[in-house]
Amino acid sequence: MAKTPSVLEIIREPGGSRLKFSGRLDAQGVAGAWVAALKAADESGQISVDASGVDYCDGSGLALLWELQRRRDAKIIGLNPEIASLFEPFAEAERKVDEQRRVKESTLAAIGRGGVDVVRDFYEQISLLGQIAVIALRVFLRPRELRWRDVWNTFENAGVQALVVVGLISFLTGLIMAFQAAPALRQFGVDIFVVNFVALAMLRELGPIMTAIVLAGRSGSAFAAEIGTMKVNEEINALVTFGLDPARFLVAPRVLAGILVTPVLTIYSDLLGVAGGLAMMLGRGYPATTLWRQFTGSVDISDVMAGIIKAFVFGGLVAAIGCLRGLQTKAGPTAVGVSTTRSVVTSIFLIVVVDAIFAVVYYAINF
Repeated sequence: MAKTPSVLEIIREPGGSRLKFSGRLDAQGVAGAWVAALKAADESGQISVDASGVDYCDGSGLALLWELQRRRDAKIIGLNPEIASLFEPFAEAERKVDEQRRVKESTLAAIGRGGVDVVRDFYEQISLLGQIAVIALRVFLRPRELRWRDVWNTFENAGVQALVVVGLISFLTGLIMAFQAAPALRQFGVDIFVVNFVALAMLRELGPIMTAIVLAGRSGSAFAAEIGTMKVNEEINALVTFGLDPARFLVAPRVLAGILVTPVLTIYSDLLGVAGGLAMMLGRGYPATTLWRQFTGSVDISDVMAGIIKAFVFGGLVAAIGCLRGLQTKAGPTAVGVSTTRSVVTSIFLIVVVDAIFAVVYYAINF
């Protein structure tokens, strides 16, 4: 049986040792050198690894080099460039383990870190809003700078393909509201005012809110996933390298499409919501002419405009938050999913907050 060739030479030097490897660092070579190399590393104060003579290295050889580096922080010199490229992931393993290790922090530190994250996120939202405002001004002056094809494609994907779900939800909501309100109002002999209730609720509140929430879950999350995937694949960095502004190239078309499509879907939602309430009242025996007269007498153009104004704001808000969360995507297998979830949660929260602000403003100006 042939003797396994030695691949390790231990050279004693003042203050430490130099481990010189040569030949093939494969399973056979490493098997004969592993114990001696680690023993020399443990016994020496300082070690260096000379791999200039290594002409082949497989996984076992990389494991030996990594173990020497981990134990004594050994400096590896002379490694063949091809082998060095294979060793890079191993060289980063200890650092990644340290980064992933959970460190227990105090409650005060957790609160402080959460506050810093909130402030940073608010700053990034304001910064993105400023970029969008600048881009909007530039597009107003030079419309050709905007990729209009992307705007219309997004308009179609976010609008036309959402008609079914928005329409179904709105119709059923109007029908359910009428079905629930009619028995209570009938006790006082005023169940005809169900039409007023459904019409005002849909036009001023539920129409724009439901449309915005559907878009947040359907289109805003899609924006976050699309841009987040581009961020993970470093396509955003490629755009910057080519001199393209990601905000103008990716964010602006989506935000403009969101602003344009949400009012259209809101009007569609209002019509079907009111239709649902009227259908329920028709089922209770009221003639269509009476219901139509009650409807036209209970609402005016200000009620319609109150919901449409909200829709413009909600559309821009949902699109901007989705794009922002996509741009904030970090590395990792779950990063895109986290960004998508954050997009939906933040959008719905801000929709409710902004709607409350609108309610106060409308009340103050008697609109």
